[in-house]
Amino acid sequence: MPDLFAQLGPIGASFLAFATTVGLGMLIISFFLTVFRLVRGPSLADRVLSLDFLFTLGMTFIAIFIVATGRTVYLDIAIALGLVGFLATVAYARFVYRRWRKKESESD
Repeated sequence: MPDLFAQLGPIGASFLAFATTVGLGMLIISFFLTVFRLVRGPSLADRVLSLDFLFTLGMTFIAIFIVATGRTVYLDIAIALGLVGFLATVAYARFVYRRWRKKESESD
């Protein structure tokens, strides 16, 4: 695959380099804020939501890395990470639903 930066020309390459650098910087900041919420979250739902968001941040990091380097090999990793994040969210939702049903049946 030809280098993406070479195809864009000098102005496009510098803009793409700037955009990927800013994007990665923003991802790092949001990563630390999300880890803070994961550790400090007042409830279990906050912690699970932040863990789900960490999966999303990981997929976004891989997407920016793919754009910056032009290596599409990592796209499979991003897809697998998305599937694992989705399954973890569904498993947590089932856990909460079962807990809620048990409390409802005990209160009747």
